[in-house]
Amino acid sequence: MTRAFIKYLARSIVATAILTFAATAIAQDSVSVDADRPAQSRSLDQDVQALKNEVLDLNRDLSLLEADLLFPASSQVALFVSLDVGEYFELDSINIKIDGKEVSNYLYTAREVEALMRGGVQRLHMANLKTGEHELVAVFIGKGAQDREYRRGATMTIDKGLGAKYVELKISDRIRKQQPEFIVRDWE
Repeated sequence: MTRAFIKYLARSIVATAILTFAATAIAQDSVSVDADRPAQSRSLDQDVQALKNEVLDLNRDLSLLEADLLFPASSQVALFVSLDVGEYFELDSINIKIDGKEVSNYLYTAREVEALMRGGVQRLHMANLKTGEHELVAVFIGKGAQDREYRRGATMTIDKGLGAKYVELKISDRIRKQQPEFIVRDWE
């Protein structure tokens, strides 16, 4: 299935849901007021809720299908960021280039950095790459010791084979040298 077909299918589902909700509202307005009204109203509300749940399920399925079409496992590469620092580096932004082409430039908020420092991992970028070797360059920008501007690059050659490839960009403190260490490695 193509992306255009998926969009067409999603629009059709949304249009059907809107028409169903409109018809339900009209039907609800036209129901005469009598003793059975509370029972009919409850039944109608249950039907509407069931329809809403079906639309949400279809939307989730369409999102998964779109992700599979856009990023098939055979060509997928995902880059993740992890942080194990505190004293020697305060992350501000990361710039990623693959084969000389800038693919991601991310500026971090204080809350995002705090979440990473508590053990969080962020998916920074996802892409499709052909099999073979590719050069990954990550530039980490932030503040080092004594609030000095700090800009450091790390390079890795990605050997993309069949199947998904996961790469970790790890920032950690090097206590011996009292400076941060930037590691780019395959994530198994």
